Amino acid sequence: MESLISTSNELIKRVNTTYVRDIHDQIHWGSRLIAIVGARGVGKTTLLLQHIKLYDNNPQSIYVVADDFYFSMHRLEDFARQFMLNGGKHIYIDEIHKYKGWSTEIKNIYDKMPDLQVVYSGSSILELEKGGADLSRRKLEYKLPGLSFREYVNITQGWHLPSYSLKEILAGKVEFPIEKVRPLQLFNEYMRCGYYPFFQEGEYAMRLVGVIKQIVEEDIPKFADMEIASSQKLKKLLYVLAQSVPFKPNNTKLERDLDISRNALPKYMYFLEKAGLIGVLREKAEGVKLLEKIEKIYLQNPNQAFVLSDTQPNMGNLRETIFFTWLQVTHFVSASPVSDFEVDGYTFEVGGRKKGKKQISSIPVGKGFVVKDDTEYVYQNSIPLWMFGFVY
Repeated sequence: MESLISTSNELIKRVNTTYVRDIHDQIHWGSRLIAIVGARGVGKTTLLLQHIKLYDNNPQSIYVVADDFYFSMHRLEDFARQFMLNGGKHIYIDEIHKYKGWSTEIKNIYDKMPDLQVVYSGSSILELEKGGADLSRRKLEYKLPGLSFREYVNITQGWHLPSYSLKEILAGKVEFPIEKVRPLQLFNEYMRCGYYPFFQEGEYAMRLVGVIKQIVEEDIPKFADMEIASSQKLKKLLYVLAQSVPFKPNNTKLERDLDISRNALPKYMYFLEKAGLIGVLREKAEGVKLLEKIEKIYLQNPNQAFVLSDTQPNMGNLRETIFFTWLQVTHFVSASPVSDFEVDGYTFEVGGRKKGKKQISSIPVGKGFVVKDDTEYVYQNSIPLWMFGFVY
């Protein structure tokens, strides 16, 4: 255990606390069991270490990684009991999904050690969903998304710009210090390499490729018990999506081109969506029908397109992708029967500077908006795309 304590202290000491994401203050840190989930690379480890360093940095707290060599010979439950008997109060466990049988032991810790708080995180959302069902009544779960445009700006510029509600954005209330730097300059940077916090570490494209490969070659195959050939088909499917204008699924063509069976394709889509590699836009429906009506499929964020595509990504695809990525963090987004998206009763048509208002001409005044990616100011019902990056 001494080696775990030493490693924990060193990692806590080194973590940078200059910028702490707003979601930190939304977490009820007093709960006995907290789960922080999210796709690989979005900053879960940093958030845990920052919290410990700023609010819980004492001998009663420890940070461990579930795949540490220590746990190849020691049970997590036994470690927790020993830590508690030595005065421990708080255990922060990272990459929990890498520990076999983790949910059973976490449940036992919660039930048998009421004085011990457990905070865990994990990147394999598939494994976490499967294993976390037994903990649903015990845990508080928070999902950490990638960086919004606002967060990227605050980190790179050292600012503290606030977020805005959707209604405030539509009213043009987003304030930006344009006299210091133009928002479109930063927005273009963000679209290429700003969604994941590791943009600060350099070699962004290489790191992102590594994240995608780990999900496709390890996380999904392990969860779904896939063969190597199946992971190759997942890669091909991602490549097709990266090359596409907003992709409307043609199952028959995909099955033929990728040599995927009719039964397997929906499973592949499900795995990729849950793993944080694609976003699925569905038609507005209710109940079970909502799961069936897929209108379009996007990569999860534009940064992925720049490393998966061997050509310049389609700009129309990138625009719609980032709008969908941002808004679905805070709202339910569905396909619009007359335009691109519908959110909270508002209809949105996403395009460039020359995008007209034809698609929303039938929408009541105040309910239809054109979202443009190459403008900086609100004009009537035309809203700059970058402003929606302030929704969280």
